[in-house]
Amino acid sequence: MTRGRFSPALISLFLLLAAWLPLLPLLRLGWPITGLIAMQGGLALLLSRWSGLPGWWQLINAFFSPLVWLVSHAGIHPLWFLAGFALLALTSLGSLKTRVPLYLSSQNAVAEVSRRIPASRARVLDLGCGLGGWLAGLNAARPDLSLAGVEMAPLNWLTSRLRLRGKAEIRLGSLWDEDLSKFDVVYAYLSPAPMAGLWEKIEREMRPGSLFISNTFAVPGREPDETVELHDLSHARLLIWRR
Repeated sequence: MTRGRFSPALISLFLLLAAWLPLLPLLRLGWPITGLIAMQGGLALLLSRWSGLPGWWQLINAFFSPLVWLVSHAGIHPLWFLAGFALLALTSLGSLKTRVPLYLSSQNAVAEVSRRIPASRARVLDLGCGLGGWLAGLNAARPDLSLAGVEMAPLNWLTSRLRLRGKAEIRLGSLWDEDLSKFDVVYAYLSPAPMAGLWEKIEREMRPGSLFISNTFAVPGREPDETVELHDLSHARLLIWRR
């Protein structure tokens, strides 16, 4: 379900709401709100497991309502909420345009990709490099590679740039402006939304013999040449196309 048309975030929102529906009659009967919130967290966890959401999304759903209730009674100054919104704007508001949230690649993804790049000094691009973790891991595993990343969210870009200073070229901008013909390997951990358009760009620009690797998200109507299960907490997989 999580690898289909809808993103895990949207599925989680539906499940959080669905977990409240059987509890509403109990709320009208005067049951204590703390007990109902605990029950809602348990139901949300069960629904998340049933729907096949990754483990960390299951935890988010289980603890979302209890944490909201605790925060609302904690007497936190409103400026902290404003600071949180500013942080969200700097890291995630670009996803409203791109429909690509921040996903973090696992070390298993680093290991599987690094062993599939045989050539020394191969040029590797991470489309939507986020906080730079995947590129940092790849640099540690394969210091012989020439690495680059592109990121649209300003704070994520700055984090990646500082983290990878001297180890990778990190550019602030849109993945659609990148010239993919310069690279031997293009890696992406995006969302279902841009994959059809990205494949058209790949067919136009990537050279014969290069690799396109998508973490988890498929290209509509295009079977990968290889699929690698990562067996990580997100139940992710690599989809690999050889040009």
